[in-house]
Amino acid sequence: MRTKPGHTIAVIAFDGISPFPLSVPCLVFGESKVDAPFIHPPLDLLVCSAGGTSLATSAGFTISASHGLRATRCADTIIVPSWPDPDVAPPEELIAALQAAERRGALIVGLCLGSYVLAEAGLLDGCRATTHWAYAGDFARRYPRVQVDADVLYVEDGNVLTSAGTAAGIDCCLHLLRRWCGAEYANHVARRLVVPPHRQGGQAQFVEQPLPESAGDARLAGLIDWVRANLQLPHTLDSLSEKALMSRRTFTRHFRALTGNTVLEWLLSERLRLTQRLLEAGDQSVERIAASVGFGSPVSLRLHFRKAFGVSPNAWRRTFKGG
Repeated sequence: MRTKPGHTIAVIAFDGISPFPLSVPCLVFGESKVDAPFIHPPLDLLVCSAGGTSLATSAGFTISASHGLRATRCADTIIVPSWPDPDVAPPEELIAALQAAERRGALIVGLCLGSYVLAEAGLLDGCRATTHWAYAGDFARRYPRVQVDADVLYVEDGNVLTSAGTAAGIDCCLHLLRRWCGAEYANHVARRLVVPPHRQGGQAQFVEQPLPESAGDARLAGLIDWVRANLQLPHTLDSLSEKALMSRRTFTRHFRALTGNTVLEWLLSERLRLTQRLLEAGDQSVERIAASVGFGSPVSLRLHFRKAFGVSPNAWRRTFKGG
């Protein structure tokens, strides 16, 4: 799907905004003016204040926005790049502007906690949506009419689009750029930002389970660090429970409480994560990677990798390197 010639994108800024989320759509879309002769449709990015002309940021400096919310009336896409606190209600003027834009068919985007603003406006009722994984439970409790998917980097449902936390906003904006201007230009921008043009998988792979502080859990935490440093070894439930000086049953219970997974599920996840890093960072063969991460054979690595991410290891490497 392509937009009509000329596409206006309004990015909402507000008092207390974090500079990074605000910079994401500005970097992905705003610098298209440099490449204007090569892209279609031309993109016009406006930063619109949901407060005064001078806005404080969470980093301790101020920014100025040359447009107010009135500018959203002509925008084809409106992006709420974040929100400082789910307990702080968005201003009624912003809610009204988003609702009016949705009624006339504009695309409304909430990046990270910006999804809270869309939900407050009622734009996500009956829709699939996502937000930062750490807030997914709270989001689902507050907005029971929204179908929350905490495992994805971004999700589009009708004329609303939401993304997971922080850097997933880049994935979401590149997705829009691909749709509007084509894959070639989106890949060009991704290379300029030194990010993969398209990441497989979802934010679930980035969720870190907290490590409890009891003595027993501290012992397990140390074991987990050791396993991560020695994934090439043939770990089993019996060998790990013995190393932890626990019975098999006690170890299984404590391990699941600590990580949220069974031992085998966690081992597979760690080996896949290390495989991703090795594919992205160097030119080791799949055979060598399979041995170094503990898969045993390249056939096993390829099977598990494709099942988890939907692509082959070599395709993952090409995607990350932009080739």
